[in-house]
Amino acid sequence: MAQISPKDIATLPFGRLGLISLESCQSLGRQVDKWLVNWRSLRSNPAMDSFSFEGYRRDSFLVNVQTPRFGTGEAKCVIPESVRGDDVYILVDVCNHSITYPIGPYVNYMSPDDHYQDLKRVIGAIGGKARRINVIMPYLYEGRQSKRNARESLDCANALHELVKMGVENIITFDAHDARIQNATPLHGFETVQPAYQFVKALLGNEKGLHLDNEHFMIISPDEGSMHRAIYLANVLGVDMGMYYKRLDYSKLVNGRHPVAAFEFLGPSLKGKDVILVDDMISSGDTILETSGLLKGRGANRIYICSTFGCFTEGLEKFDKAYKNGYFTRLLTTNLIYQSPELLQKEYYISTDMSKYVALIIDTLNHDLSISDLLNPVDRIRRAIKAYQAA
Repeated sequence: MAQISPKDIATLPFGRLGLISLESCQSLGRQVDKWLVNWRSLRSNPAMDSFSFEGYRRDSFLVNVQTPRFGTGEAKCVIPESVRGDDVYILVDVCNHSITYPIGPYVNYMSPDDHYQDLKRVIGAIGGKARRINVIMPYLYEGRQSKRNARESLDCANALHELVKMGVENIITFDAHDARIQNATPLHGFETVQPAYQFVKALLGNEKGLHLDNEHFMIISPDEGSMHRAIYLANVLGVDMGMYYKRLDYSKLVNGRHPVAAFEFLGPSLKGKDVILVDDMISSGDTILETSGLLKGRGANRIYICSTFGCFTEGLEKFDKAYKNGYFTRLLTTNLIYQSPELLQKEYYISTDMSKYVALIIDTLNHDLSISDLLNPVDRIRRAIKAYQAA
């Protein structure tokens, strides 16, 4: 793959780069900023001293943004510095549940709705002065409500329409629950990025003795919704894949959903094979842990759970118990959303760093270049496997 080198971009920047990292995404934003500062400090170009490259090299590309709140809980956004003519990239993590704000004598935890409103406040404060506004929202707001069944709100599409109407040109998200949601904004940039390479790289960097061939390895999807992820990884690695599907009890309705009657497996024998169990997100963790237990019952060896977003809405106790019982070997999620200190300390946990990838996407878009090569990591995955096998 002809990957764009961070040191060798010859095109002019679209505009002066501005990186706005909301409070929900501060940690990731700082890491992304370090990559950008380092790359641009190493570049050389005959036109570097021209007006076209004004502000190209800086100690930081982060723009100071404040979102103070009134005593009622209402908020506003203030940007103390100018962003006129800038190519602005706004990073927001709508899943960050660790941030609080006061409402009178009470303390309220920020919800995805609160984070989304703060994003709109930032866009409103920019007030159309930026040359281009790009939103990087790793976990797509309301992405699980992407299609309508009966009398339901279509929240994700509504949010995308709202952002586009406010002047957002490009929306970058990761591993959207349903990639077809991009059809809601057909005339504007929308990319859903897969972290397959980063998962493979993190796994190979932390585990020894893996045999990535059809005799010893397999990719599993916990349900039909993640089947395309499993098929992609299985094809790239050259191994078999399998999947579970949920047999639902349509005679009952519990909390608005039909309960699972049983999990049924489709695929070849698992006996003695190491397994990657891949999904887009872990919410409560019930499905992924149930699947892990079933895989063990079928004779699977080491089980590696890979999920882009680790929300862990019901805590980590069930994961501790499952790990102790040998249901899985390692758990990998990305740093695209908030990671609790408790999670980072778990012996079974591997944090998959996405900051360099996000920085590379921003750097490439700022030079108005195609990111198609960045979205197809087949060659990078195969090079990583080749290096691992040769070590």
